[in-house]
Amino acid sequence: MRAFWTLVHRYLGLTTAAFLFVSGVTGAIISWDHELDDVLNPHLMESHTPGQAQSSLVLARELERRYPQVGVSFVPLHAGQGETLHFGVSPKVDPATGKLAEPGFNQVFVDPVSGAELGKREWGAVWPITKETFVSFLYRLHYSLHIPEMWGIDRWGVWLMGVIAMIWVVDSFVGFYLTLPVRARSGGARGWMQRWKPAWKVRWGGGGAKLNFDLHRAFSLWTWILLFILAFTAFSLNFYREIFYPIMTTVSDVTPTPFETRAPAPLHKPIAARIGYDDILNRARAEAATRDWTDPAGSVFYSQDFGIYGVSFFQPGNDHGTGGVGPAVLYFDGSDGSVLGERLPWKGTAADIFVQAQFPLHSGRILGIPGRILISVMGIVVAMLSVTGVILWWRKRSARVHMASANRLLFR
Repeated sequence: MRAFWTLVHRYLGLTTAAFLFVSGVTGAIISWDHELDDVLNPHLMESHTPGQAQSSLVLARELERRYPQVGVSFVPLHAGQGETLHFGVSPKVDPATGKLAEPGFNQVFVDPVSGAELGKREWGAVWPITKETFVSFLYRLHYSLHIPEMWGIDRWGVWLMGVIAMIWVVDSFVGFYLTLPVRARSGGARGWMQRWKPAWKVRWGGGGAKLNFDLHRAFSLWTWILLFILAFTAFSLNFYREIFYPIMTTVSDVTPTPFETRAPAPLHKPIAARIGYDDILNRARAEAATRDWTDPAGSVFYSQDFGIYGVSFFQPGNDHGTGGVGPAVLYFDGSDGSVLGERLPWKGTAADIFVQAQFPLHSGRILGIPGRILISVMGIVVAMLSVTGVILWWRKRSARVHMASANRLLFR
């Protein structure tokens, strides 16, 4: 039986090794995505114009006049001291082709005081990789490998990495089982824990082969709970709509957001809003007052895939919310402005909180800065386990090939 699970672990590990290596390295870096972006792109992130900031909605309308092929999809309502406003834009349908335009950018950076455009970029662009797109390139590489759209579907990479995560979840249990000690021979003096103890140790002076094996086994054991959390949350985030959320609704009470109750529009048939940002913000502030929300409206977005507005309420500088779960949000219908629902961080049923915790757990933001440091370290561990696992397989394969060759020569 142990031989069978050894084969299972070997081939599941080989199947996922390259993917997990990429995911581990990129994950270690993007734990600090905002900080790295600020360092690489001060010309986009920093504003030095003194004076009173202009209305973000006025600046958004100016962007749409300047670029008629796009609509503003995300409006930050406040900029911190010395910071720019980062507007998100989505392509409109090109009447000539009947498909979404390809403007070549989806973010525009604006000085909040002067209104001057400081630059624009395509978040997640595949090529060319510049300092403006480097962080977002790594971010999308981490969860989708930048696999392109095929047959009108742009989620092939997300699904592939979701499958890898599912295999990883299974393999984590198989690998754990293989570290357990074999049944003791009759009359063995050492107890079960004593026989398992060597699996937790690294023989630093035992030579290359032993060191590689110990690094793979011991680090897997010491970090097993964290590895399982990373694997499970990777699965839940990549297959959220397809598998994770539907399963959660069958086993517990989950409060859906409007994005769970509506199907997305076809790729090249976005839903145009009939209500403007000004009206939505007025409705949102009035609605927040009835709920005694004290945080100000910090940003507003419109999803043309679902026809939904969202208004986020948070203190400036804290858009990630407590524990990285994000701010409180009110949702509105883009056609008539009616209230569709709300999202309250760390509130709701146990299932609601479990669903909300997936990204904070995966990113480490649930523990703040220490959690992000831990996730960066775990990214390196995941990459190391992938490499050491392949080396283990290669050495054993080479030994089997050498033995087979020696046997053929012996029995000629």
